[in-house]
Amino acid sequence: MDKLFHPFTPQGRIAVPGSKSQTIRAYLLASFARGKSTVIGALSSKDTLACRHMCEALGVVFFPDGDIMKIDSTQLHPRDRMSLDAENSGTSLYLTTGLAASLGVTVTFTGDEQLQKRPVGPLLDAYVRLGATITKHNGNFPPFSIKGPLRGGDCSISCPTSQYLSSLLFACPLAEGTSVIDVPFLAERPYVGLTLGWLKTEGIRLEATADWQHIVIPGGQSYKPLDMARIPGDWSSASFFLCMAAITGGPITVDGLDKEDAQGDKRILEILRTMGCTVQWNDGTVTVTREGALHGGTFDLNDIPDALPVLAATACYADEDVTFVNVEQARIKETDRIAVMHEELEKLGAVITERQDGMTIHRGHPLHGGICDGHEDHRIIMALATASIGLDGELIIRGIDAAGVTFPTFFTLLDSLGGA
Repeated sequence: MDKLFHPFTPQGRIAVPGSKSQTIRAYLLASFARGKSTVIGALSSKDTLACRHMCEALGVVFFPDGDIMKIDSTQLHPRDRMSLDAENSGTSLYLTTGLAASLGVTVTFTGDEQLQKRPVGPLLDAYVRLGATITKHNGNFPPFSIKGPLRGGDCSISCPTSQYLSSLLFACPLAEGTSVIDVPFLAERPYVGLTLGWLKTEGIRLEATADWQHIVIPGGQSYKPLDMARIPGDWSSASFFLCMAAITGGPITVDGLDKEDAQGDKRILEILRTMGCTVQWNDGTVTVTREGALHGGTFDLNDIPDALPVLAATACYADEDVTFVNVEQARIKETDRIAVMHEELEKLGAVITERQDGMTIHRGHPLHGGICDGHEDHRIIMALATASIGLDGELIIRGIDAAGVTFPTFFTLLDSLGGA
């Protein structure tokens, strides 16, 4: 579906839904705990539903009741051979892979056309070192099959996506013996922090160096059911509205965010401050405003690659050049987000220098209206919608449906701030 956007000045107050990353982690831990769990505030989106559907295929039962999700995994019963479809959810694919090895049967993972372009080879090679049997059906990309059990052992893996390490951290406690993981390179570190937070809550034993380059995980452990686990608001979703305030001045207030949350995308507030915005916290809400010019700068986005699209859109309104660096992993998300944002923003008049690990948005080139393609990538679609509020003209975005992958209420909330 296509959608027409008019320029306007969004102002007001919204509440963002629960974190996608945290919801998927909660669903998986509850499913492999083989008990009865309760999760509060879980996100309902295409990605989290993909995770839920995979768990249901394994015999897990979900009971939604308003804001509460009850999960019964006492009947987890894999068949001798089975196939799980992760649809478009990379997080679900990577994190479920190692957990499936604990079932001791052959599990084949597949996904949609985009997901089948997401590299998985290094992770599969690590699982081979840890005792799994892997069959690659498409080289180093899905679909593939894995069969456990994991025996434990030593492996070394470079992680251009943090999801490789999170997968191993979830799987190795269920191995028969001790696993030793060496990580010579790790991007997106805050997401590993999310995973370790859940493992700490579960009482999982492990030893790790401060830089997470060497991790020892004893095997023979197990997960316990979640007791009223609460999912915090999604900082990635909030970033679009916080950046809208930066573009037009706001004020925009977002409810439901945890100032102490481990989600990396909360660093977007630090970036917006540096660019000239005012950020105010008040009892669980954050408000962003801007009175002076929106400034430029150079920003390392290695920890927060998902923020690249919306920050690129925001940078088009700065009075100085804005450069984003050290974020090459943005090229292996649902799309090559560096190339795609370069392509789409230049359709609107931006002047951009693309680099292998980022881009520079050059000052002094006002954006006009036009027609852009959403590339079936939720973050591209919402970033272009964010850019639309300050255009000199109207914007048509072709194919907006994919926004529902992580944020199905995005356009409703945008309308509530004056965009209708």
